[in-house]
Amino acid sequence: MYGISKEIESRFGVYTKPSFGAIKPALRKLISDGFLDSRKSMSEGGKLSVYYSLTKTGEKELINMIKKELSPNPLQFIPNAKVKLSMADLLDTEDRSELFLHLKTLAASFRQEAENILNDEYTNKNFYQRILLDNTSVEYANLITVIEGFEKDNARNS
Repeated sequence: MYGISKEIESRFGVYTKPSFGAIKPALRKLISDGFLDSRKSMSEGGKLSVYYSLTKTGEKELINMIKKELSPNPLQFIPNAKVKLSMADLLDTEDRSELFLHLKTLAASFRQEAENILNDEYTNKNFYQRILLDNTSVEYANLITVIEGFEKDNARNS
């Protein structure tokens, strides 16, 4: 589990850092669902090690999870979108195009909501909320720009 934790941290640490308490039951569930295989082996030092590998069913499920629409909750959107985007190369060109369009559409919608609140009369009187909403709007705009770059690359490579 230590190795899995380190691998998650090295690949996705800027988005998420699951605890060992979250990883262990997740591994059990993935194995019971047939998405992972595990094998045990004794190391040279005599320590029992467990090795995990993704099954063909697990690969298909991972792709389905990447393609699955995100929650409409803006609080969860940016980190979850970034994880999906970081794994977009596992999708074929058409599925990547659909993912990019879906994420860009949601980001634009959330940005518009932030802009609408930013223009509200009450918000104009609240300095801190204005600053945070402006920053949020910029975050969505930046994400949209990144996705548009991915779309161009995807079209060029198709």
